[in-house]
Amino acid sequence: MKNLALLFVLCLIVSCGGPSKTDAPSLYSEVNNSTSPNILTDDEKEDGWKLLFDGKSTDGWHGFNMDGFPDSWAIENESLTMNSTDSAENQDILTAKKYLDFALSLEYKLTPGANSGVLFQIEEDPKYKFAYETGPEFQVIDHEGWPDKLEDWQINGANYAMYPPSAKPFKPVGEWNQLLLVVKGNKVTQMLNGEVVVEYEKNSEEWNKLRNSGKWTDYPDWGKFDEGYISLQNHGTKVWYRDIKLKEL
Repeated sequence: MKNLALLFVLCLIVSCGGPSKTDAPSLYSEVNNSTSPNILTDDEKEDGWKLLFDGKSTDGWHGFNMDGFPDSWAIENESLTMNSTDSAENQDILTAKKYLDFALSLEYKLTPGANSGVLFQIEEDPKYKFAYETGPEFQVIDHEGWPDKLEDWQINGANYAMYPPSAKPFKPVGEWNQLLLVVKGNKVTQMLNGEVVVEYEKNSEEWNKLRNSGKWTDYPDWGKFDEGYISLQNHGTKVWYRDIKLKEL
């Protein structure tokens, strides 16, 4: 009986001790940012992280509503970046598979006046012209160098057209920023350079009010999908993406 009681106590300590591995700060701490980009450490592999881009190949990526990889993107200095810089919407690229609950980690670097984004819960269908018509966006932008006045939900780190960032830990143009996006059920957390900048509950009263009172009223399928592709946006300005890692939760 003593052994059984001891075993029970140990199980309680293990199950109750420490934060869940699905909370954003814990997941952020699993990512090793001190190594060369586009590789996984043994610890990251053990924790369940997978590499979505190796710095050399476009395998695992395709253009929105395309079978292949678009010419408007290229690999440059072991980073995914845009060939087209005409300030117009171009072909976004998507992951090969859809994801439901996940943590996504990547690095991005901006040029002056650049605009892009990391989109998720994306659905492909010929009736959609752009990926942003179906899923939310972690905003990636040089808002300080943007020529027009922006709303607070348009600046770097925002959940575009929904939630402004609660903090502004973005780094200057030309420096690498570390992005972490965690989607677990209806809870979404966005981190930038180690700080939580957005947290929200999808389908909550607040979320529904924001969704139904702004830009997304023109897009009836926006926010409709829980499982979807992850997308990097090509807004016709130059941004570099690298060290793209994902962990399914």
